[in-house]
Amino acid sequence: MRILHQEFRKRTVELNVDSDKALVVFQGTKIRRTWFNDEWWFSVVDAVKVLTESVDAKDYWYRLKQRESESSGIELSTFCRQLKLIAEDGKMRETDCATTESLLRIVQSIPSPNAEPFKLWLAKVGYDRIQEIQNPELAQKRMKELYKAKGYSDDWIEKRVRGIAIRDELTDEWKKRDVGMEREYAILTAEISKATFGMTPSEYKEFKGLKKENLRDHMNDLELIFTMLGEASTTKIARKKDARGFLENKEVAKEGGIVAGVARRELEQRSGEKVSVSENYLSASEKKKKLEDKSKK
Repeated sequence: MRILHQEFRKRTVELNVDSDKALVVFQGTKIRRTWFNDEWWFSVVDAVKVLTESVDAKDYWYRLKQRESESSGIELSTFCRQLKLIAEDGKMRETDCATTESLLRIVQSIPSPNAEPFKLWLAKVGYDRIQEIQNPELAQKRMKELYKAKGYSDDWIEKRVRGIAIRDELTDEWKKRDVGMEREYAILTAEISKATFGMTPSEYKEFKGLKKENLRDHMNDLELIFTMLGEASTTKIARKKDARGFLENKEVAKEGGIVAGVARRELEQRSGEKVSVSENYLSASEKKKKLEDKSKK
């Protein structure tokens, strides 16, 4: 694997992560991806486009599946899963997606000189993931570097990283307590948010004027702190009450959010300022920087 990693670097293959974390760029071509079941899933059509430079990658993928089925009896679609990705019209649409391992298998069926560097690119993705699993600090380091490049302060980044850890602890607790579906996670999260801020996450995004952006990436320090308090409280109460199943944990989610909500209102009353603000984090920091630059002139 080390030799493969070194070879990859020699090839100067371009690999960048897009700002919304839903895209990677391979040799100038965007490839959509999504995080599902603890691993990256890539758009097969986008990968086919890179390898074949086809004008109609969807048609190529359709014919490739037919050809492989007829020649070898292998159904390439069995290596895929229909997941929702952002389409050209900006809407979330289901499309064939494959993991790194499955995509490598599909690549074997594509006769193209571009296939070899693409295999190395996929190997690099897998290599990075294995490194992060073995040493979680690497994942945190990459995350911090990405946020710093976007203009976030070190203090904010530390809170965001801590918030992710608290969120992971909560979802792990839900798994242990028989809350198993993503839809149920979303409902429980909405309960915490509603009790904490008086808004569900979707309402909060609308309040901040966000669309596809990650809500927490656009929270200020206090918003992050109270989000953490609501989720950490929910975890603690769930353990204390030994809540089981979706309904019991829904009640606990409300209680955890109430703890944070009471603290938020107390702070607002004593400070005379609202915790929730419509301004997103980056726009606020950019304004602050402009003011600082003006004062220096």
